[in-house]
Amino acid sequence: MQPALQIEQLSKTYESGFQALKSIDLTIQRGELFALLGPNGAGKTTLISIVCGLVRASAGVVRVHGHHWADEYRTARRLIGLVPQELTTESFETVWATVNFSRGLFGLPKDPARVEQILTDLSLWDKRDSRIMTLSGGMKRRVLIAKALAHEPKVLFLDEPTAGVDVELRRDMWDVVRRLKASGVTVILTTHYIEEAEEMADRVGVISKGEIILVEDKDALMRKLGRKQLVLQLAQPLTGLPDDLAARYDLMLAPGGDELTYTYDSQGERTGITALMSELREAGIHFRDLQTRQDSLEKIFVNLVRQSQ
Repeated sequence: MQPALQIEQLSKTYESGFQALKSIDLTIQRGELFALLGPNGAGKTTLISIVCGLVRASAGVVRVHGHHWADEYRTARRLIGLVPQELTTESFETVWATVNFSRGLFGLPKDPARVEQILTDLSLWDKRDSRIMTLSGGMKRRVLIAKALAHEPKVLFLDEPTAGVDVELRRDMWDVVRRLKASGVTVILTTHYIEEAEEMADRVGVISKGEIILVEDKDALMRKLGRKQLVLQLAQPLTGLPDDLAARYDLMLAPGGDELTYTYDSQGERTGITALMSELREAGIHFRDLQTRQDSLEKIFVNLVRQSQ
């Protein structure tokens, strides 16, 4: 079975000489939710715009479900839905009309039941006869999502879809995305809300300065790169750590002296926890409680980008 999306040696250089993308290679499988993370200006939107036919690439090839994006443009584009960052909608049209029109643009017959289901899922049914210019920003964002789903795409791009919208919309949208994914739709997400990627994604790609610096299964990435910390709530506050302990272990004493944090590699052959506990006892340092915590995907992402610069 062909991948949902196959990108090979994709590059984009603008007339100014700025190279927005540098030989991108990326394969996304059918039915997965792929989160593309990167700082502003990293190339996320340029990459999406090229795949969706909005920007011309300087070099490279894209295939959508095996269809070459240039040789079979209409077929490839028909398989893609896009929710852009910008709130670009036909202001004087009604919600119902603009979603129906989007479906017709791809040569599909009218299907009122399908459109009704989309609008209902996105809490837009009560607004179906409202002109878009009268809607709030959050409602306009819902309309963009409805338009992207109108022609029943197999690959859905969500480019910062929840930026600046209310919590209710975010929840509604992710419910829809989960149902789409369960039905076999491939979803590619860019977001500044790292917790969304952490909760939703199967795999994570990180792009920086126009280059893909990492693609990894989300859970494997967090296991591989997420450092763990052992946090000890001390029975008695300390004014400082013994020099020999501080030298041998990655220890941090909280400003109040009542909490000690040990950072370790959870994938290493030895965590050093047993030896640390023994030495703390010998030094007369006792604790009343302990807990472990792991780096979030956001912290991993920030560290990766810093390392690539």
